Amino acid sequence: MLYISLRQYEYVCAIGRHGSLSAAAQHLNVSQPALSNALTRVEEQLGYPLFARRRGAAMALTPQGRSFIEEAEALLASAARLENAAESGKGKARLRLGCFVDLAPFLLARALRQLRAVMPDVAVSYRVDSFEGLISGLIDGRIDLALTYGLSMDATFTRHTLFTSSPRALLSPDHPLAINSQVSLQDLAAHPLILSEEGLSAQHVLGLFRQIGESPTVAHRAASLEIQRSLAANNEGVAISYANPPAKVSYDGMSLLSLPVSDPFAAEPVVLARHGTGPTDAQIAVAERALINLVT
Repeated sequence: MLYISLRQYEYVCAIGRHGSLSAAAQHLNVSQPALSNALTRVEEQLGYPLFARRRGAAMALTPQGRSFIEEAEALLASAARLENAAESGKGKARLRLGCFVDLAPFLLARALRQLRAVMPDVAVSYRVDSFEGLISGLIDGRIDLALTYGLSMDATFTRHTLFTSSPRALLSPDHPLAINSQVSLQDLAAHPLILSEEGLSAQHVLGLFRQIGESPTVAHRAASLEIQRSLAANNEGVAISYANPPAKVSYDGMSLLSLPVSDPFAAEPVVLARHGTGPTDAQIAVAERALINLVT
């Protein structure tokens, strides 16, 4: 008899991956009590703690917890493969594509169309996620390839640079910097910023300012690009984003300017990534070539 559900495995793995109940709850879009209850039930069933809990510190995995989560993530990956195989048809080959949330509106539909044209006999599915979600998905096999920025990927990943993206400053036409054709990070440092709520994205932008010795004020952390754009259009600060929709108005109809950030070191590559550095199987190699050709 199975005493631990797949959902409970998923919850415990998310806590281990994100280091806290609050971060895991935000990623999974569930309540913290639901995660806490699931963790308590799993630990009671196992008879030993998975995390060392210390007030004011991140939840650290115990040695037993680390081993448990490694096996649990392998179990979840196997379950996902079985589920997708059932959905795709018995014996049909499949490919799982991941895409970073801010890049998805620009690249995902074209990528799916390209893959289905080149690989008509392969069932292609996709997942839109944060940096952390994509990395963990690549590592545990739930994603074969990912379209993302190269942030936080170590030498265990194979990356193909598709193109280089430079950040844009999004601001109201009434903003003092609106008279410029471009702005520098030094120009922006004196004004309140609107950053993404996505952790690595915000850390990256703040890291750019640290490189020039500045620590700007953060006015807002927005849950989506369109919220960033709306706040900027309403003069709540300057949004900094690598994504640049062509629309010159926000969702609420306010005019919006998009100025290039002139600092060359701020450019960031958009990559096609997979986990592993050696040769891959023939199907993924075909998909890699198709997606590289998508933007060349």
